[in-house]
Amino acid sequence: MNNILLSSHGTEGARAAERMAIELAPADATLHHLIVVPDLWKGMMGDDWLNNGVSRDRYARYLESELGREVEEHCERIRSRAGEKGLHYRNTVVLGRPEACLLRRCREADYDLVVMGSPRPKGTPGLRSRMATERVTRALPVPLLLVPHPHG
Repeated sequence: MNNILLSSHGTEGARAAERMAIELAPADATLHHLIVVPDLWKGMMGDDWLNNGVSRDRYARYLESELGREVEEHCERIRSRAGEKGLHYRNTVVLGRPEACLLRRCREADYDLVVMGSPRPKGTPGLRSRMATERVTRALPVPLLLVPHPHG
């Protein structure tokens, strides 16, 4: 098992998957980290509540800056933990629907295993963006390890 794809975005369930992927990976393996920024945030760009296009553009730059900062912190945390175990670390950040991005990534490269967290339990706060795990499990060309949510 030399190439593990970790699909993680920093939520509690994703952090459980991060720990499991790092624990399972043998030293000198490569941990490929896929971060999908759900495209649903672009729907917040309607101008019905903004005064003009300039305000909307400023807000878009602010959102992109905050997302970029959070993603960088998230990647650095995993890079550090992977390095402690002697793993190579690579990351890819994409914008889109989580399941479509994961499936596309798996078609583009050769992975031995995909690791991701299970959906959070109903009623747990979080973004409305949920991975369509049923579709993913049927379509993935590689084995999938779905790590249970810590409060599931």
